[in-house]
Formats: sequence, C-alpha cells, structure tokens
Amino acid sequence: MVTDSYIILARWRNYFSQLLKVHGVNKVRQTKIYTAEPIVPDLSAFEFEMAIVDLKRHKSPGIDHIPAELIKARSRTIRSVIHKLIISIWNKEELPENWKKSVIVPIYKRGDKTDCNNYRGILLLSATYKFLSNILLPRLAPYQKGSLVWFLMQDINY
Repeated sequence: MVTDSYIILARWRNYFSQLLKVHGVNKVRQTKIYTAEPIVPDLSAFEFEMAIVDLKRHKSPGIDHIPAELIKARSRTIRSVIHKLIISIWNKEELPENWKKSVIVPIYKRGDKTDCNNYRGILLLSATYKFLSNILLPRLAPYQKGSLVWFLMQDINY
C-alpha cells in the first residue's frame, strides 16, 4: 500500500489527467481529506492494562512459546516490550506472520484411540495475539449484530 502523500498525489494527478485527457497539470496540492472511515483512537493505558487482566492463565502457549503468565507478570521490561509490539502492530495495521500460525493439538474424546474421528483439535494461539484480541473485542462489541450501536447504524443512509 502506498502511504507517501507525494506519491499518492502524483498517482491521482496522472489518473485524472488521463481520464480527463488533460496534460500538463502540475499544480496539485493536498487538501483536507474526508473519509467515511472512522478515526480510531490510539490504544490507551487503561485498555492495555485491562487486556492484561483479561488474559486467561494456565493455558498452553502458542507457537511463540510465551505463556500468558509471563505477560501478566508485573515486570516493567516485559510490559514495555509488549506495549511497543502492540503499538507497532496497531500503527502498521498488520499482524506479524508468526501470529497467523497456530499449533493444532489433538485431544482424545472417547472410543478407539487409533481412530482420528475420536479426537477433536484445538488451536494453540500466541498469547500476545490473544492479548491484542482482548484489546479489540471491547472496541468491536458495540458493532455486533443486535447491539444498540448496530441498530442505530441501520438508520444511517450510506
């Protein structure tokens, strides 16, 4: 995705010059851009702390081998590193590649242990991924179908 404003302006200038068959357009300036996309506030310290509180303990770690207990520990160093990681992901709007991977563990249900149908699979997800999910969930919950915000948005004509 192109994010440099000069490159974006040049792309738009070229596009409209070709579309309108106008050549020699040099004066293109950026004006205030209005978008339908809502402005998402930055991550607050309160959200960060609540996400830590909401992490479940005694769960198997994912592919990164970081247990939730390590994140929940009162270590300033660990929290600082995780905070920087989450802010980086938040600003880039892209998950790290290893967060897109998980470990599948077969859990025996009942019956013949040699039959795969007698097992269910669980995914072991990264604790840091779950941490980010704990931040996003309260922000997205008001927009789920059936919520007050969802009903109010149905009346807005887009």
